[in-house]
Amino acid sequence: MSTNPYAVFLNGRDAASLVKQFPDKLTAVISELRATGMGLSLAPGKWTVRQILCHLADTEIAFAFRWRQALAEENHVVQPFDQDHWASRYTSLPADDALRTFVALRNWNALLLEELTPADWERELTHPERGRQTFRTLVETMAGHDLNHLEQLEKIAAKAQS
Repeated sequence: MSTNPYAVFLNGRDAASLVKQFPDKLTAVISELRATGMGLSLAPGKWTVRQILCHLADTEIAFAFRWRQALAEENHVVQPFDQDHWASRYTSLPADDALRTFVALRNWNALLLEELTPADWERELTHPERGRQTFRTLVETMAGHDLNHLEQLEKIAAKAQS
């Protein structure tokens, strides 16, 4: 089985719980940035808050599909995507719509997690870039991905307040 590059963000915490809690944490940090912060970024050339929100919405779509395919097919092969190509359209998309889309999809995905059996968590799949994984690894990847972007957004919010 391959290693998960996002596992470092988990620090031993339960991925499923983190996935379920993330919409509230995301909404809280975005409320701090609501009026003036959508165009802010950590540094020149880095994604803005708006772009991060759009990326999270798109990633949630991708994970929703990956999860369902992995549960429906034996030895599913994950379809990777180039986030930078997807991001090329983010500058004109509304941040509020991205946030609402993300929250709705995440709530739907969280409901799926509640229905999983122990065997579901251990279902094997292949990621073309990361090798053999289990369904659990997909959930851990999502949770770590969430925490990575939450940390970025919190830094932007702190920078905006100073």
